[in-house]
Amino acid sequence: MLPVCLTAFASPLLIMAGLGVASGVLLTVAAHIFHIDVDPKVTEVREALPGANCGVCGFAGCDAYAEAVAGGRADVDRCIPGGVGAANALAQIMGVDAGDAGPAMVARVRCQGDVGLAREKYIYTGIDDCFAAVQIFDGHKACAAGCLGHGTCVEACPFGAISIVNQIAVIDEEACKACGRCIKACPKQLIVMVERRQRVMVLCNSDDRGNVVRANCDTGCIGCTRCVRACEHGAISMQGALAVIDYDKCVNCKACVEVCPTHAIRDFDAPPVNREKAAAKAGAAKAKAGA
Repeated sequence: MLPVCLTAFASPLLIMAGLGVASGVLLTVAAHIFHIDVDPKVTEVREALPGANCGVCGFAGCDAYAEAVAGGRADVDRCIPGGVGAANALAQIMGVDAGDAGPAMVARVRCQGDVGLAREKYIYTGIDDCFAAVQIFDGHKACAAGCLGHGTCVEACPFGAISIVNQIAVIDEEACKACGRCIKACPKQLIVMVERRQRVMVLCNSDDRGNVVRANCDTGCIGCTRCVRACEHGAISMQGALAVIDYDKCVNCKACVEVCPTHAIRDFDAPPVNREKAAAKAGAAKAKAGA
């Protein structure tokens, strides 16, 4: 016969063990009763997707899109982050033609006015969020169209493709999957989706006149029209005071890049604009205009 102290110690252990066994049996029975067969194609499709859960496809995440594709309710080319590769993989799984998945896309920020090139209206000390900052006099940047640099787009990007450098958003094109979340996250509507093959772009979104742009930023478009005259393909026109490139005509000759006095037109095959060089060039242009 066990001593009283051992009996008192063993009883709770036996009870816990019994409860554990009973719970295991109940869970096994419940799993068997409520088991739902999963279509193997759903699993295959889900594994072929990049897992961004961005919703650009029109469904609430990759799981929902996978179920729709497997059920024949959605086309295989709707995953923009997955691009052509994902479309082809899904087409092979479903036994259909991938069709034209479209050109490879990338997000770009139409602003280069970082802390070294753009002026501030006031010192902002509020919540570190672009939507919060824009509530106060349309933001602290002197340029009303300028990037505020609080990183709301950084938080929105599921791929870590955006960072804040010198208080301005910078996109890593290699990491960008064109999911579009950053576009919705920018209160200034500065981020746009373009084709990767477009190697030149006007990185300014200000519709102010040239003298106002000069006062606010050293790398904004001042509406001088030099790029319009330099383009032999008629690919550049002016929308108000802002130069705009027609990519149906652009051949990436980069003549516009060479003549832009403020480096507002970026060559994406070259390193980013040198801030000191841009500031010096803008200063020289101002001096010449005042002479």
